[in-house]
Amino acid sequence: MSFPKEVFIKEVGPRDGLQNEKKLIPTEQKIAWIEKLVQTGLRYLEVTSFVHPKWIPQLADSEQVVKHLPSHPDVTYAALIPNRKGLERALDTPIHEFSVFMSASEGHNKRNINKTIDETYSVLEEVVKEGKATGRNIRGYVSTVFGCPYDGDVAVSQVVKVSERLLEMGVDELSLGDTIGVANPRQVQQVLYELTKYIPQEKIALHFHNTRGMALANVWAALEMGFTIFDSSLGGLGGCPYAKGASGNLATDDLNHMLESMGVETGIQTSQLMKAADFIQEAVGKSLPSHQMQIRNQMRKEEDNR
Repeated sequence: MSFPKEVFIKEVGPRDGLQNEKKLIPTEQKIAWIEKLVQTGLRYLEVTSFVHPKWIPQLADSEQVVKHLPSHPDVTYAALIPNRKGLERALDTPIHEFSVFMSASEGHNKRNINKTIDETYSVLEEVVKEGKATGRNIRGYVSTVFGCPYDGDVAVSQVVKVSERLLEMGVDELSLGDTIGVANPRQVQQVLYELTKYIPQEKIALHFHNTRGMALANVWAALEMGFTIFDSSLGGLGGCPYAKGASGNLATDDLNHMLESMGVETGIQTSQLMKAADFIQEAVGKSLPSHQMQIRNQMRKEEDNR
């Protein structure tokens, strides 16, 4: 059995992890958390979204967060750009990479973006075109690749159609999402096998959710096929606010632990990663759901009881 020698973990916690949290995290704490994440060796951080504050109040401070990001020559900072207004705000900031998003299924796309898939293309084309004109990389999220909460099964041909259209626009990388955590390892391999007939493997990242405890197994399935780019959120924070039951992002700490145990390089310093997890756990005021943090919290309780 052959696995890649190294994997690139893309941390999405500051955006995807925090967007569902009801407790508003002060801007200063977000910046401090990002600083700690940089110290772990992570080299890609999705830090916010330029979405209207009415829709996601937690990310209303996007300009302030981006303005105070710690400078590091090897770190890429990305932000989600939902539309023209978000684009205008983002263009005035030093954010390195723009992320656009849409769904492979009509039902979720309409709930998430209030547009059909065909109507969404023109919106994204504008963001991609202007972003590329400023020299920025563009990432494209494709949601509901492995199943939709409204439409059920999603045909691989539909995923291919959406993915090819995004690449034609100029998107540099696709992040394929298991939005409601329904994927299984066999399905993951079947979908990726079909997709790579049309789309270069090196342009594909995977974004798994752990709703049903399958995220690491699905990573394993993708690793077997040579995929090396995975999104994750420290502590397992986050989920999709427009998909019922879509809790639990793949946890960065669990992913890093598995890869390290397998001898796969991530470039992450585990001790610093866990300090960053401790910090955000205290900030959100609740136990994080990742296995590594559950173990850590249990050990603390046992220590306190001695």
